[in-house]
Amino acid sequence: MKQDAFERKYQPVWEKFEHWISILSQDRRRLRVDRELRMEIAPQFPALYRQVCHHLALARARQYSAALQQRLNQLALDGHRNLYQSRASLAGELGQFLISGLPSTFRRQWRFMLVSAAVFYLPAAAMAIAIALQPELVFSMIDPTQVAQMESMYDPANSVLGRERESDTDVYMFGFYIYNNISIGFQTFAGGLVFGLGSLFYLIFNGLVLGAVAMHLTSIGFTETFWPFVAGHSAFELTAIVIFGGVGLMIGYGGIAPGRKKRWHAIRDQAAAGMPLVYGGALMLLVAAFIEAFWSSTTWPPLTVKYAVGLFLWVALGFYFALLGRNEPE
Repeated sequence: MKQDAFERKYQPVWEKFEHWISILSQDRRRLRVDRELRMEIAPQFPALYRQVCHHLALARARQYSAALQQRLNQLALDGHRNLYQSRASLAGELGQFLISGLPSTFRRQWRFMLVSAAVFYLPAAAMAIAIALQPELVFSMIDPTQVAQMESMYDPANSVLGRERESDTDVYMFGFYIYNNISIGFQTFAGGLVFGLGSLFYLIFNGLVLGAVAMHLTSIGFTETFWPFVAGHSAFELTAIVIFGGVGLMIGYGGIAPGRKKRWHAIRDQAAAGMPLVYGGALMLLVAAFIEAFWSSTTWPPLTVKYAVGLFLWVALGFYFALLGRNEPE
């Protein structure tokens, strides 16, 4: 086959391969690559790479022009690099996710996050106001036995703040808080499968409990034990609950308004879009559990220090979600 005919026949293949390489080689720090497109390319890439290598071998055997051989050789080198390059380290991928992926995804889904925050915090505020006006309402929200246990947990006479420790170790409580936090997060997230109703229920319920607990302990004078305890970990824990609720609402919206998609496909796509937020929320709950076990329960730091740390974490988290990942498309 003459070179002209060879080039005309296989030019579409080479252009397609070049296009795939350009997609796979994009700098993720500057441009978010469509994951579905990458998943579509990946299974077909090795076969096309082998075809290009075969074309290079033919060009050399038939002594086609140096320019054509050079072009095919470059395509083969680029293909080899993309096919066999080592994956970035887990730490690097996690760092990129935290620096860019999580905050940019949060901003893209800001409407669901805003609704989730409103559904969580407004009932909390309403319940707090109601108990401030009528303190006995706390017993309509929380069992009297649980109220007594809660008062015992935050008694100023305690050597540690928070829940009593069966093993008297921070590590034990770290595990307990992880289990408790993840359970709440999973319930709020999974509740979205019932057209978002489950997520709404858990957001409202946890908001009411939060408002009831906070106002009751404040009204009985435990302000110097309760508020310093929650100040440190509240930023991560409460924001994570809002995030899980927001993803649940995303899933529920997919079921209610699937558009042109099948209902299950719409739910699946919304869940996939929210998975970075689920991962981020789980990580935030892990951080909250660590702070709660090893910092919040301590009584030695002055109250001003505990409040300052809590305020700093809230402000830092706000700046994190507002500013980081700006190079990602919203």
